[in-house]
Amino acid sequence: MKKIKALHPVLLSLAIIASILVLTGCANNETVTECLKGHTYGFWGGLWHGIIAPIDLIAMLFRDDVTFFAQNNNGAWYAFGFMIGSGGWGFLGGKGSSMKRRS
Repeated sequence: MKKIKALHPVLLSLAIIASILVLTGCANNETVTECLKGHTYGFWGGLWHGIIAPIDLIAMLFRDDVTFFAQNNNGAWYAFGFMIGSGGWGFLGGKGSSMKRRS
């Protein structure tokens, strides 16, 4: 009897995973070939897009033509620049809060 109760969470988890896989298999594929023409963004483009990411996040709420991450990028170098650019906001904010106040 205890083995059946122990298998219940495992079977439930497998059923949920199988349902998710079936439902995502029915999803529409979006054609992005039009987005991949023109300028390809590299490290410097990723760095710039990382720096302006907070502004883009707010603009995305109000406009449909603003994206957070460039679709036409060269892959790892763009992502590395984006990571450095967006991480700079946290480093700048953390420095002031970690300083001890002098009385």
